[in-house]
Amino acid sequence: MAALGEPVRLERDICRAIELLEKLQRSGEVPPQKLQALQRVLQSEFCNAVREATVAAFAASEGHSHPRVVELPKTEEGLGFNIMGGKEQNSPIYISRIIPGGIADRHGGLKRGDQLLSVNGVSVEGEHHEKAVELLKAAQGKVKLVVRYTPKVLEEMESRFEKMRSAKRRQQT
Repeated sequence: MAALGEPVRLERDICRAIELLEKLQRSGEVPPQKLQALQRVLQSEFCNAVREATVAAFAASEGHSHPRVVELPKTEEGLGFNIMGGKEQNSPIYISRIIPGGIADRHGGLKRGDQLLSVNGVSVEGEHHEKAVELLKAAQGKVKLVVRYTPKVLEEMESRFEKMRSAKRRQQT
């Protein structure tokens, strides 16, 4: 059992269940075939996938999501998306637009609102916009992106930029 105030972890609970199954097997109180079948299920790829999906669903319900890896082929037509944000704008770097018919659109792995975390293993968290652009332009062959879907932050950032643009327009008139 988790101690009071200690977070409950699904993975730890599955490990604990396997330990208990092993103890039951040694006790001889339950037919070993049944326990072995249950143990195989708990250790299966299916159970692992269910665990990961459960964690992702809980995270998404709270407005967070797990990072995911998206690989895109780098062609002469580019990657098919635009980014915005960066250290100089005091914001993360985001996918602001997926170009219709472009590589990213055809691949389907990226979404508007994805935060760009790394490009080919190089972190762009807390970096200037230009660094991310340089890494994306320099990439050859396949481009491995690590992204996290956080559309609420993108909406807040776009709202802030629009307010700044409106203030500049008022100053110019």
